[in-house]
Amino acid sequence: MGTVLAFDFGEKRTGVAVGETVLRQAHPLTVIQAGDDAERLAAIARLIEEWRPEILLVGRPTHADGTAHAMTVRAHEFSRSLAARFNLPVQEADERLTSREAETRLRETGRNAKNMKPLVDAVAAQLILQTWFDHPHDLSSSPLPALAPA
Repeated sequence: MGTVLAFDFGEKRTGVAVGETVLRQAHPLTVIQAGDDAERLAAIARLIEEWRPEILLVGRPTHADGTAHAMTVRAHEFSRSLAARFNLPVQEADERLTSREAETRLRETGRNAKNMKPLVDAVAAQLILQTWFDHPHDLSSSPLPALAPA
């Protein structure tokens, strides 16, 4: 397939990771800090121009038992807006506990709460993408269709 960009969506910060389907290895890329959806989508457009992904992957937040909550809906809306804006296939993947795991991994590298904060979301996106590479059959949702650009 090629390059995959993965997103750990948040209302204030969105972590981004990148990986290649051939290598099946995810890497944290950046964190987008956007004041609104237009700024976030503009930053994503620049990343898409640079990386030319074949697919976009969005973490789907849920409660620990897998049930949806308000951010689940917001992340799904984000997925739909990516599909509509960029005419690329978008998939959603379970992201439960990825931020907590990202914090643990960063703490193990000697980072404290203050200096790890800018990195947590990108590492969480990396974990979402690496899990998708390692267990693509575990996805519970099918790809969102690529839509005509708005």
